[in-house]
Amino acid sequence: MLSRFARRARTAARTAADAVRSVVTPAALVRDHAPTTVPDPADVLTAEEAAAMAEEIEVAGTAYADAADLARAGDRGKRKARKLLDRVPAGRYGAVLVERVQSSRQTPDLDAIRATYARLNLGEVPMRSCAASLRVTVAEELAAPAPVAAPVLVAA
Repeated sequence: MLSRFARRARTAARTAADAVRSVVTPAALVRDHAPTTVPDPADVLTAEEAAAMAEEIEVAGTAYADAADLARAGDRGKRKARKLLDRVPAGRYGAVLVERVQSSRQTPDLDAIRATYARLNLGEVPMRSCAASLRVTVAEELAAPAPVAAPVLVAA
C-alpha cells in the first residue's frame, strides 16, 4: 500500500516537474545566478564587419534559438520514451529492435584519480573549465513590430 502511494507521489512530482519545464523557458531555470562572461575568441568579426552583417546575424541568431528549442523538445521526447524502453528486455517489438550495446564514450574515473593523487601526495587534482557556451537570446521587445493590416473601407 505504501509503495503504491510512494509510486503515485513520485509520478505526480515528475509530471509537475515536466509541466514546469515545458512552460518555463528551460534557460530561465538555471539563470538564477549572474553568468560569468568570457572574452570573445580571437577569430571573431570586427565591430565594423558585424555591423555590416547585422541582418544576417539576426537571422542566424533566430535560427539558432529556434533550433535549440527544437533540440530541447526532442530531448524531452527521448527522455519520455526512454523511461519505458529502459525497462523492457532486449528484443524485437513489432518494427522496433531494442538492443543494449557498449558505449564507445569514455570518461576519467575521478575517484580513482583522486585516490592516486592522495596516495602519491600530489595535492588536489588539477581541473580546468569547459569551453565557453554560446548563449543566444532573441529579444522580443527589440524586434521590429509586425505590420498591422490597414482597415478596408467599403462603400455603402
